[in-house]
Amino acid sequence: MLDIQTRLTTLKRPTLLARAVRFGLDEYRREVHLKRLLHCETLPRPAVAIMQLFDLEAEANGWRTQKSGNYSVARHVEILIALSGEARLMQAIAPSIS
Repeated sequence: MLDIQTRLTTLKRPTLLARAVRFGLDEYRREVHLKRLLHCETLPRPAVAIMQLFDLEAEANGWRTQKSGNYSVARHVEILIALSGEARLMQAIAPSIS
């Protein structure tokens, strides 16, 4: 199984999605967005959240590639923003763990 950092760096999505994520990343607020995406009351640690977000993203990407009626570009972008935001947070706190 790939580690989190490797999975993040190998995640490839269409340029339009990646651009939307970059524009939305500064507005990411985990207390609001992560709770809504994961349907949770208590926020998980960033690594745990990232693993859950990977599952949501894989599902959304599957719908995208299958051209499913269930696919929502807005939700996919929200998931990718949360994934990027949690990765950023995990990197920021990683030095304090050592």
